[in-house]
Amino acid sequence: MTDASRDWKIFRGDNSQHDGLADLPPPPPWRFYRTSPRLERPQDLALDRDAARASPFLPTEPMILAVNAALYLRRPLLITGNPGTGKSTLIAKVAHELKLGPVLRWPINSRSTVRGGVYDYDAVGRLQAGRGDDIPPVDQYLTLGPLGTALMARTWPRPLLIDEIDKSDLDFANDLLNLIEEGEYMIPEIRRLNKPEVIVPNFLGEQEYIRDGRIECGQFPFVVMTSNGEREFPAPFLRRCIRLKITPPNEEQLADIVKSHLKHYASTMDPGAVTALIKEFHESLQEGADLATDQLLNAVFLTIGVRDSGQRSFSEEEINELRAEIMRHLSGPQA
Repeated sequence: MTDASRDWKIFRGDNSQHDGLADLPPPPPWRFYRTSPRLERPQDLALDRDAARASPFLPTEPMILAVNAALYLRRPLLITGNPGTGKSTLIAKVAHELKLGPVLRWPINSRSTVRGGVYDYDAVGRLQAGRGDDIPPVDQYLTLGPLGTALMARTWPRPLLIDEIDKSDLDFANDLLNLIEEGEYMIPEIRRLNKPEVIVPNFLGEQEYIRDGRIECGQFPFVVMTSNGEREFPAPFLRRCIRLKITPPNEEQLADIVKSHLKHYASTMDPGAVTALIKEFHESLQEGADLATDQLLNAVFLTIGVRDSGQRSFSEEEINELRAEIMRHLSGPQA
């Protein structure tokens, strides 16, 4: 890697928080709309909410390259891979290092809609709270969702995680990308008020000013969409994304992952036992076993990390039973 001061990569994945995002060049011409002329981080932005989750995570070089490409091009990052490979943790790492603030998490299911990600309106609650013709104002029962909150950013990008997008219905992906392409959304319930400005709470409980009933993107959010590969996406959707496929780690990478996550137990763990468990896990992966890296971490922690002859002892039979249960395949006949 070249000198960090001249390296094009803004996200480096090394746990050093910095303001390098402020030097991000303007977006390409085909992605330029209503964006603020400069990036400026708000002073009151909460920065450490994802620190504990982000710090031990070790992004690979393909992850670092994909993140930086998404930042420069202002495109969503679509990550495909098996469960437990760090797809949803990567955005926490980026948010922590680049001081983006709390990750806005939007878990997707078959009933999810783009409108539901933009805002939630409790019409029933509003009617129930009213008495006769005395009905409370609409804005008291409307809250911006994770997508709406991300689009409202004015001077600094928000991090948005759209988790397990492959669980959505067939139209969801294209509807979502169309909104992100246009960068605006009309809220009819507010538009009908005919007010120049309405204050509503966002997904984090902060106040947002909605002008003329319209959400207009000030800064492109940093969007990570995860997929377990359960379905294919249409070509128009894929061409608008930066795509990253996470492959299973090799033995060396697994050793680094264990060391990073369980460094507080390094002095008490038996290195030989850890190496043997990693080797067994990796061989299972090579044989096609459906296993997740966090299963390995759980097994190392419980059967090696917390063993203490003075306080806690495990019989070999117990250890074998625990490992067999923890390391059960996620699918197939051995699940």
